[in-house]
Amino acid sequence: MQTQRIVTGHDQAGRSTVASSGPLPGVGEFRQFPGFAVELIWQTAPGPIPTHPVEPASPPRSVLPAAGGSCAMRVTFPPAASAMPVDFDPQAAARELCERLPGLGELFEADAPGFHRSDTIDYGVVLEGEITLELDDGCRLLRQGDVVVQMGTRHAWSNTGNTPARLLFVMVGAQRVQVIA
Repeated sequence: MQTQRIVTGHDQAGRSTVASSGPLPGVGEFRQFPGFAVELIWQTAPGPIPTHPVEPASPPRSVLPAAGGSCAMRVTFPPAASAMPVDFDPQAAARELCERLPGLGELFEADAPGFHRSDTIDYGVVLEGEITLELDDGCRLLRQGDVVVQMGTRHAWSNTGNTPARLLFVMVGAQRVQVIA
């Protein structure tokens, strides 16, 4: 069953209306990461609520929102056992990540696969399956219905289960404050 995206807006009289309706757009399954897929739900720029919402650029200049903006994505993580093809090419995988998730792909660490950090506050909800959140101080297993609030932290995701894990992320652009120790 295909997910529908309904975007609301206002008519000339200020009444609420459906501005657009249709299937959820996606960047599709990744070639280098079979089973990994991202669907960009919507992006907003900083500023007031638009009266007439405009479809975000496709492909976006960046999936990361500017400070005060937002981005919602649904991400499917395949089980780790099935994720890497035998002929896995790390350089091709990095290129694909940057092409299909601009702004975010460039933040992944070459020497620590999967780890990244962005200047965002992320709200993540596990819709299906189980997923492991990896942080500098250890791992935490999240199950369907669990919610994580990421405060711009360095992290990675891994699916050590047997079924795909699907998460909904809402990223809010923020400014990082440098902590002085």
